[in-house]
Amino acid sequence: MADGQRDPPPGDWSIKRPHLEPSGWAFEFNNEHYPDIDDTAMVLLGLEHCQASDPARQRAVEARATAWLKGMQSHDGGFAAFDADNDWGVLNAIPFSDHNAMLDPTCPDITGRVLEALCRRGADTSDPAIHKAVQYLVDRQEKNGSWYGRWGVNYLYGTFLALRGLHAAGFDDPNPYRRASAWVISEQNPDGGWGESCLSYVTDDFVGAASTPSQTAWALLTLHVSGRKDSPQAERGLRHLLDTQTADWQWPEELATGTGFPNVFYMRYTMYRHYFPLWVLGLYAR
Repeated sequence: MADGQRDPPPGDWSIKRPHLEPSGWAFEFNNEHYPDIDDTAMVLLGLEHCQASDPARQRAVEARATAWLKGMQSHDGGFAAFDADNDWGVLNAIPFSDHNAMLDPTCPDITGRVLEALCRRGADTSDPAIHKAVQYLVDRQEKNGSWYGRWGVNYLYGTFLALRGLHAAGFDDPNPYRRASAWVISEQNPDGGWGESCLSYVTDDFVGAASTPSQTAWALLTLHVSGRKDSPQAERGLRHLLDTQTADWQWPEELATGTGFPNVFYMRYTMYRHYFPLWVLGLYAR
């Protein structure tokens, strides 16, 4: 999709954004029609740390992807996974819509990641799109201080991504950070880690579970970005990750922490158990 020799076909997303140049990266290996907003943001974050043999081509690719990403903002200020303004709720009432998957509404987790990706490339709240995304996240913080996570289980996932987005945008009101970190600390397991059940999608509230390495890392990322990285709770969480790594340098994780369709099916992304602990341990090691 972001190749130098480009003739990318526009996907259904172009119905809502007909004048937006196709770009970005897809979730799947072979899917030129459907670049994914979430993955495009993550690739842009990754490209910050590497340089291609052709820097000019890399800059052009990144510029196209950044413009596409920004152009996929929905009218409410948030971002979804594949589409913009795909929130016509009546479609979920159609009898064959048993997966509750007809729509692609905006959500805090992806909005936070996109906000971080855009702001780390120079955007700030003087840009109306960034201002709207910040307001979207502020308005959607739950009463207990967390944020809903659509694509990872669940509030632990949404919270760390929302806060990282706000922090990248320079949002300096301490209240959302304080509330989020207090909530995370209140849900820490006795073993020092964190875990959350898929049942939280059923109850629309946090349901604790046995500690997992990925969810423990998400909680620690929240504490890190909210200024509580030196707290006793963060130290216990780090110790949990260090103590649960096996002799062959792996972290076991049997529970599903990835979300396919809430209340329908969930996934075990097998690299989550390594990717996120390594990320957070690297941050704390600095």
